[in-house]
Amino acid sequence: MNKVKKIKVDNGYYLFKLEQLLYDKNISINKLMRDTNTDYKVIKRLMTGDILRIDILVLARICNYLKCDITDIVEYKR
Repeated sequence: MNKVKKIKVDNGYYLFKLEQLLYDKNISINKLMRDTNTDYKVIKRLMTGDILRIDILVLARICNYLKCDITDIVEYKR
């Protein structure tokens, strides 16, 4: 099941892959939220791409917890 969100921008697009990653690892949003002390709205925005700025400290915390790279969560393509 593909749960990757593609958000088009002027010169390319972003792929928001957190929802797919959580699905693949069988981790709920609530578990991620509790274990990483991250606000629910922040996690949802990283899943849907409805975000203007990305806090690198939040990304680092999530990457550390999920044992993944930033590009496993969000990626820019031209």
